[in-house]
Amino acid sequence: IVMIARDGVPIYSNAAGWKDIASEEPMTVDTHVRIASMTKPVTAVTAMTLVEEGRLGLDDLVSDYLPEFSNLQVAEDHVAAADGSYVTRRSTTPLKIRHLLMFASGIGPGMNEEAELVQYWDEKGIYRQATGDLRARVAQLADLPLFEEPGERWRYGFSVDVLAAVVEVVSGQKIADIMRERVLDPLGMNDTRYAALTRDKEHLATVYSQDEERELVAVPPQYDTDWHGGGGGLASTAADYMRFALMLFNGGEYRGTRILQQATVDQMTSLHVPDGVLADTGIEGLGWGLGLAVVADEERTITPDRNGDFWWSGYYGTTFVVSPETGLVAVIYTQNEPGEFSGLPYQVY
Repeated sequence: IVMIARDGVPIYSNAAGWKDIASEEPMTVDTHVRIASMTKPVTAVTAMTLVEEGRLGLDDLVSDYLPEFSNLQVAEDHVAAADGSYVTRRSTTPLKIRHLLMFASGIGPGMNEEAELVQYWDEKGIYRQATGDLRARVAQLADLPLFEEPGERWRYGFSVDVLAAVVEVVSGQKIADIMRERVLDPLGMNDTRYAALTRDKEHLATVYSQDEERELVAVPPQYDTDWHGGGGGLASTAADYMRFALMLFNGGEYRGTRILQQATVDQMTSLHVPDGVLADTGIEGLGWGLGLAVVADEERTITPDRNGDFWWSGYYGTTFVVSPETGLVAVIYTQNEPGEFSGLPYQVY
């Protein structure tokens, strides 16, 4: 599914392929799909509404809201000792809200799947825990060793899930409720909800991957959970997410509804992390703002973009990009899970 806008006006939309192969239902422009990590920018915007109100500060300590994060430990080595434990030292840099939005919190797991500490974090991560809501799952992350001091480098992981837990504490609402109240409903994103809350599951496109013969096979979605995190889980349509993307393109406003102030969007799309984003996957030229990837060096990236473009993607092959210089905004959806036989490049989840 592709939808493109130019200078704030949608100018093109199209769809191809199958929503579900077995029933021969075609993919359409308004098909509902799981957007996985494209949930993260929505969570970030929700948090920034609280920052604008003064109820949350970028330099507030995470431990002010989640006390279990007051005694964080940093791993001395990313390789386990003989007994399987990790040698740690107490963190010397307090973890702040801005570190969570920068993805520079030291919280894993990261993308280097061969590293032992990455595997350890993956085994203990919030999606591996058997029970508990977001708050309970995030609390257990505080017992895991950080990869590095907060603020040192960009790292993909559960930072935004911790942020969502903070938002729940500050607002007294579940993340699904405050996200709907502050972002989704005001923008008219009526088809965007956590997949587990979607009214009619049959509206959702089937997720596929490839088997050993490279044939498409349906696979069970990994993130349709009965608890809701800040890092993934939303289902949406191209038109809905275009509203969100155009809101950012327009400096926080869409069709007369203001979600954020222009200065806040400027802050979110400025380079807080100048480089190193997705470096573990061999990608260069990308930095990070607050909840969004930002093109830092157009000559080094693998895509035809411009400095200042901002974007993010999702595990099942979904992407949005905003290009302020060219005036282009795009939302692109597939529903293909990367796997051993998929032949697909790494997709952010």
